Amino acid sequence: MSRIGRKPIAIPAGVNIERQGNALTVKGPKGTLTRELCPDIQIEVEEGQILCSRPSDHPRHRSMHGLTRTLISNMVEGVTNGFSVTLDILGVGYRATMEDGHLALAVGKSHPVRLKPWEGIEVEVPALNKVIVKGIDKEKVGTFAAIVRKQRLPEPYKGKGIKYSTEVIRRKVGKTGAAAKK
Repeated sequence: MSRIGRKPIAIPAGVNIERQGNALTVKGPKGTLTRELCPDIQIEVEEGQILCSRPSDHPRHRSMHGLTRTLISNMVEGVTNGFSVTLDILGVGYRATMEDGHLALAVGKSHPVRLKPWEGIEVEVPALNKVIVKGIDKEKVGTFAAIVRKQRLPEPYKGKGIKYSTEVIRRKVGKTGAAAKK
């Protein structure tokens, strides 16, 4: 049995769970999330917790068991605390600003890259070299942060580019120059 799938999900105070067919709606202090879930996995809400169970040990049921439980857990976490991803911008002249509701990135291209935050996503720029992406949907927050990072991936020689704040760039040694000819 799935170790993750069988763990109960605690429902915090102020969070309401509604189920309509395969759709699960989670309402909390930060907002509302709705998601279509796998119809094969049984979801039971009882005594302040959510339990997921599968009908058989079929490979599809096994794979969907843990996934469904994690998706529900992320929904509950999102409507109570929210999610955030911090990006660091490294490089001379590289910077980020907010202009007219768009994120403007100057990352060594011939033009500034302008990205409009999606619905449900909030972007903060506390410093010229730091971007914080916030929201209640973990999938949207992570995807938007990945799109921002993709505008200038960090390179291994000088470390320039946009990286996650928790990411460690493995640096490479450059050419040795005249010493290599001897």
